[in-house]
Amino acid sequence: MAASEGEFETLRDRLFDSFPVAHLATLSDDQRPDTTPVVFARVGESFWSPIDGKPKSRVRLARLERITRAPRVTIVLDHYDDDWTALWWVRVQCRGEVIEGAHDNWGEAKRALQAKYAQYALVPLLQEEPIMIRFEWEAISWWGMQGLQSISDWLDN
Repeated sequence: MAASEGEFETLRDRLFDSFPVAHLATLSDDQRPDTTPVVFARVGESFWSPIDGKPKSRVRLARLERITRAPRVTIVLDHYDDDWTALWWVRVQCRGEVIEGAHDNWGEAKRALQAKYAQYALVPLLQEEPIMIRFEWEAISWWGMQGLQSISDWLDN
């Protein structure tokens, strides 16, 4: 059964506000796809992802360099289940921007991230040099084994 765009939009915001981790796809220097799990929060029709206080393997993360060089990225949210009727995914084509320091939506993004992730009560939301990535949506596509019912069922459980 085909769902209307409006029906998806109703679920979309609930999904984006509750889904815990997304997969960010960028292009490496040699043009190979690379994925990284990221936390994110929705503010309006953008995602914000912090470079938080968890230990990092590098001072300047590769994802920041990749987004600066090639800002068109993809964010994927997906749910796997042994019951394949519950399978679904949402793919968001975005334009990423690395933002260092304050920005007009900085405070709202910080509040949204802290509200979504209780872990930020123990782990600093930002490193000493505050950096966040803003992802502006350009296109969204999705699939569910049972159409939107797959996503709806996940949200209701």
